[in-house]
Amino acid sequence: MSEHNLPPHVLTEIASPMRDSRLMGVGELAQLATSADLAVAADARLALQHLTEDDSRSVAAAAAAALGRTAVRIEPERVDFGQVAPGTPPLVADVLVDGPPLAVATAALTVSGPGLRAALQGRRLRIEWQPRTDWLDGSVTVRGAAGWADVRVTGQVVATGVSLADLEEQLEAEAGAGGHAAARVTVLPPPARRRTGATVLVGSLTALLLIGGAGVAVALTGRLPLHRAPASAPVAAPTVTPGPPSATAPRALTTAAPAPTGLARLPLALRAASMAKPSVIGTVRVGAEPEGVVVSPDGRTVYVADQGARVLSVVDAATRRVTSVKLRNTPRFVTTSRDGRLVFVSMYENDKSGSGVAVVDAAGRKVVRYLATGRQPYTLAVGPDDRLWVPIHSEGRIEIHETRGVQRADARVTVPPNPHAVAFSAGLRRAFSANHESNAVAVIDMRTDRLLQSIPVSRAPHSVAVSPDGRTVLVAGYEADTADLIDASTLRRTGPLPVGSKPQSVAFAGDGRHAYVVNEGSNTVSVLDARTGAVTATVRVGRSPRTVAVSPDGRLAYVTNGDDDTLSVLRVAE
Repeated sequence: MSEHNLPPHVLTEIASPMRDSRLMGVGELAQLATSADLAVAADARLALQHLTEDDSRSVAAAAAAALGRTAVRIEPERVDFGQVAPGTPPLVADVLVDGPPLAVATAALTVSGPGLRAALQGRRLRIEWQPRTDWLDGSVTVRGAAGWADVRVTGQVVATGVSLADLEEQLEAEAGAGGHAAARVTVLPPPARRRTGATVLVGSLTALLLIGGAGVAVALTGRLPLHRAPASAPVAAPTVTPGPPSATAPRALTTAAPAPTGLARLPLALRAASMAKPSVIGTVRVGAEPEGVVVSPDGRTVYVADQGARVLSVVDAATRRVTSVKLRNTPRFVTTSRDGRLVFVSMYENDKSGSGVAVVDAAGRKVVRYLATGRQPYTLAVGPDDRLWVPIHSEGRIEIHETRGVQRADARVTVPPNPHAVAFSAGLRRAFSANHESNAVAVIDMRTDRLLQSIPVSRAPHSVAVSPDGRTVLVAGYEADTADLIDASTLRRTGPLPVGSKPQSVAFAGDGRHAYVVNEGSNTVSVLDARTGAVTATVRVGRSPRTVAVSPDGRLAYVTNGDDDTLSVLRVAE
């Protein structure tokens, strides 16, 4: 921290032995972090970072909150190009980079994903996808002196049989549904030699689904009865990086003058609306004593860790056909890489021997390596930083592994005994760990991999989940038969909230309006209003339900039933 760039009175306040003076200094640093003077802003954020380690919990929490408010942000945090037809030309989405001047002035981009490119133009982040593989699950990260933020980018190439009449009906219905401002997705027209009529365009249009917002600009050459958007200035052709410019680079479009091809803004329904009263619509038999479950990022596959069979069950979500991958030791919990190409399975025996993580190639359905970990790796997860976070139950720490290359251990975070699960708030750059024996949730700064503080919760927290908007944390208190809600920013707790017996696992609905608590002791799933915590329904599933996972589109949830050797399939959204 440079004393030259910060006002003397602020330095005096933050160095004061009086807590109230340091709190006042935090407030002034938060204002300085938004300054147009980049040197001052950078030093203010550095000082706030130091204060997150203050002896006073209130000062540390205030400093962490100030860092969150002055960090770079991306709105929305996800772009889904949806399902597109083979041969679809490049798709472009514009999202907003928000935050103080420091956030944009020092920003650099990192792009991950096949056919994905991006460029930052002021506060507009332009993302282009040239469909190449059958599906995309990538990301664009903006990183600089004001922290980092990323947007997840997904899409899928599929054959489509949607008719023009069906599309017109869908668009007319959605046009009246309303929505809120969000990123703009533009389907750019193909070169003249690629024009094949309305079929490809219909496939492209039905594909557009932008999770996190509702405004979509669509370029079309068909004869759909759409209202023309108001005239606007021409949009400059995007310059995308990394990689050399394409020989068939997308052309910019304008609506400034009447033309056969125009832009129309269509309010599309973006996420399936979760239901207050879900229902079980099917049961799938898997291996013996299923425990962990996860859905692949493209929603096509469900992975189940079968403890009794020592296999990873691979369930086709459409056909419900089950195959298996044999593992070296007893599997416990499972997650996937962000692009879905790798599956990570935590393993250990009852005597804690055989502890480690199996790395499975999703396409080849075979183990490609085993990672050594501490004793008893628990409910692992891949974070927005694209690293694998593994709670080590018996050793009171979380190991963080790279997911690419040699996948070595990158960091370790000591937490209160004993970590069961971890979940993330991407916007706040915080990880939350449910620590069973400590009756607490640990809050970890993902920028520094350091423990910020612990929050007391209901007895024996077994599971933790963060809402899609990153603002709310849900915790299951296994021995208390309750759940707790935590504000991810202020860290204020609401609860306890009565649920079923022995709540074992939690998850949020895709739209964040509801949450699900798996009650192992009562063979049920409690459905909560995510805002109030009130139970809206209790759904009976199989015997000894263990964990729950929600599909990426938010329409289905999957619950493992340990004593039935089954997987319950719930319809949780319209």
